[in-house]
Amino acid sequence: MDIVWIVVLVIVVVLALAVIGLYNNLVKLRNMVDNAWAQIDVQLQRRLDLIPNLVETVKGYASHERGTLDEVTQARAAVMNAGTPEGKMQADGILTGALKSLFAVAEAYPDLKANVNFQQLQAELSNTEDKISYMRQSYNDTVMKFNTAIQTFPAVLIAGMMGFKERQSFDAASGAEVAPQVQF
Repeated sequence: MDIVWIVVLVIVVVLALAVIGLYNNLVKLRNMVDNAWAQIDVQLQRRLDLIPNLVETVKGYASHERGTLDEVTQARAAVMNAGTPEGKMQADGILTGALKSLFAVAEAYPDLKANVNFQQLQAELSNTEDKISYMRQSYNDTVMKFNTAIQTFPAVLIAGMMGFKERQSFDAASGAEVAPQVQF
């Protein structure tokens, strides 16, 4: 064999291994993003499971706060019916605001605040919110790594050919920085 053919063969093999390595890295990062989203989804479902009990407990003490209770129930349904991660992110922001309003309303009912079941549900929701917050950070970090990987050379070439698409990070809902207004 001619030395030129050996050099060409070595170059082709090295390039093929580099392409395979880049592709495998992109697959790994994509799977990490999917897993990070699944972890958020588990905690969102946990929160959704707690809400009916919370609403029923509040109804027993503050049944005339129908608007706030309906808002929480509708927001919960929107999260459950969202078909995409982006839709869930948006609906979750609305649900978070509705829950803040519900807890603000609960402040006006001392008997409700003293109810052991309400306190337990509030503590569980708070714990779940903390987990969701942590997992959102993890998700956003993973999305940033994935998006950076598919945008940098030479992986951008492979990402484009293999259909890797940029993922959306989990941003705070608009208005999340403003405390809910409650009027009695």
